[in-house]
Amino acid sequence: MTEPASVLPLEATEAAATAALGNDWKEVSVRAYRWMILGRTLDARMQALQRQGRVGFYGAATGQEAVNVAAGLATTPDDWVYPGLREQLVALVRGHPLGTYVHHLFGDAKDPALGRNMPCHPSAREVHYVSMSSVIGTQVSHAVGTALAMRRRQAPGVAVAFFGDGATSANDFHAGLNFAAVLGAPVLFGCTNNQWAISVPVERQTRAATLAAKAAEYGVPGARVDGTDFFAVYGAIAGALARIRAGSGPEMLEFLLYRTTPHSSSDDPTRYQPADWTARAQAHDPVLRLESWLLEHQLLDGRSRAAIRDDSDAAVRLAIQDAEATAPPAPASVTEDVYAPTDPPTAVPGR
Repeated sequence: MTEPASVLPLEATEAAATAALGNDWKEVSVRAYRWMILGRTLDARMQALQRQGRVGFYGAATGQEAVNVAAGLATTPDDWVYPGLREQLVALVRGHPLGTYVHHLFGDAKDPALGRNMPCHPSAREVHYVSMSSVIGTQVSHAVGTALAMRRRQAPGVAVAFFGDGATSANDFHAGLNFAAVLGAPVLFGCTNNQWAISVPVERQTRAATLAAKAAEYGVPGARVDGTDFFAVYGAIAGALARIRAGSGPEMLEFLLYRTTPHSSSDDPTRYQPADWTARAQAHDPVLRLESWLLEHQLLDGRSRAAIRDDSDAAVRLAIQDAEATAPPAPASVTEDVYAPTDPPTAVPGR
């Protein structure tokens, strides 16, 4: 992991950490760092494997770890998550096994979808994590529908929809927010604004001062949050979820962060990003910002930091080793779960 010469410090005090995480803030902040390192390690390894032709596609979430880990920790098992392209770490934090996710990336016989979804599109029913669609923005409306269904069933959960800045230009964003507002659906909209819709910068998409401001036009409270500050993100998500559970209706949070990798393994950002973009992004690195804060507050030292990185590397390597040793799906599985079983035709008397 390349470390820049300087990283913007987190402003959080111990009081702020306690306010966001509760009295066990020390344990939770270190646990969050562990998850963020695992996500960063997974991204690095899978990007390398994609370039080697060992997996077909990969969309890294590098730079988005604070949002993903905070969401995984702040939500409850009753909540349903509708992700965009880069929220797979949310599923892992919520309990989806790393090994199962890596089997999905390889599309092998242990992939729950048996290779039918392209990589980075996992389903994890056991943690209420719904497979994303590569059709931008569709998950926004789907989450609203789930939220309304939960309310009708008197279920305690909240639907959480994640989407990028580009999705705010899609029809489903506008339809989803309007339906949620009119019907008071228990849904949290989370816009991960990494400032690039593939190659299109935000200022080429909208004249709105912030993307969160768009929510207000539909009657949905919206707020912008520093998406690279773990404590700020966790506090914002936890607060919004509490209000929504109490019946206040939908909310939207815009997490401002920096995309530090290509949009996907099919993209070359050097063709459109400013020359200094990488340096600007690294200054806001959420992993290194939290790491520096933990070191400053003596919750982490050189030895424990190295151990966490080694543990993450070993876990990712082991999962990859198991996946690469697994056979591809059996050809007969191509029709499994496609057709519902039917009884043989009933004979008609006299024929």
